[in-house]
Amino acid sequence: MIATQAPSVGSANPHRNALIVAHIAAVLFGLTGILGALIHADASIITFGRATFAFIALGFVAGLQGRRMLHALSVRKLSIMFLTGALLACHWVTFFTAVQVGGVAVATLGFASFPAFIALIDLIAFRERIGAGEIMLLLMVSAGLVLVVPSFDLLDQGTVGLLWGLASGLSFALLAVANRRAAAGMDAMQVAFWQNVVVAALVAPFAFSNLATTSLQPSDWLYLALLGVFCTGLSQYLFVKSLEGLQARTAGMIIALEPVYAIACAWWLFGEQPSLRMFAGAALLVLATILTAWQKASAH
Repeated sequence: MIATQAPSVGSANPHRNALIVAHIAAVLFGLTGILGALIHADASIITFGRATFAFIALGFVAGLQGRRMLHALSVRKLSIMFLTGALLACHWVTFFTAVQVGGVAVATLGFASFPAFIALIDLIAFRERIGAGEIMLLLMVSAGLVLVVPSFDLLDQGTVGLLWGLASGLSFALLAVANRRAAAGMDAMQVAFWQNVVVAALVAPFAFSNLATTSLQPSDWLYLALLGVFCTGLSQYLFVKSLEGLQARTAGMIIALEPVYAIACAWWLFGEQPSLRMFAGAALLVLATILTAWQKASAH
């Protein structure tokens, strides 16, 4: 269903259609925080539901395509998928906690710091040199976060939410580095499927414990399904599909607009109107992310 309903990029205007597909993917990524805010449940329940619906959808699509999720599995591959799945679980739990504590805009902007964390990880863990571009990135992200933070008081919910958002960005950066260095060359759909299985398995004890004291409404189950199928499975598929008609640089810069779409939706739905200071910080963070995507694509 995911594969068959995607817009066709191979029609008369492949570049235009690929741009549309990439923007749809960015909107779906941005809706993650919105749906997380709409679901009245603990972050562990949201994470468990998202992962469960995601691996069911991915397994369904894999079946339609004749892929076997158990094909060529080895101890090394399983260990990599367990590690990356654990990092993905940390990323989702901290992100949804940030949404519930600080709001969609603050959580999304805190997560947008992940390119700076990737640069720091490469420097500290792998002794890679940081060039002028990476130094500028770190300065822009640091300045953007200073502008975004409501106050430097840990009793302020916005500040606590931003810290959870930063934890989400750090865990995502670790996941990106692990995927790049350890999971390179592995089947992307197989990796995504098993990562989501690991996420569901790891958070299941916490989710079921919280479910005992939580009454999920039908709308909550609907939002969980939308989160897993559309904001996870379909969005990832559309992003890969857009690369058939776009350069990686262009697609990356469009996906970097995710915080813009998330903030706009939160403003419209929840009345979370950003201040001028937050606007300035968001502009720096988004610009830093776009420049990073452009540099990465140019390097490859």
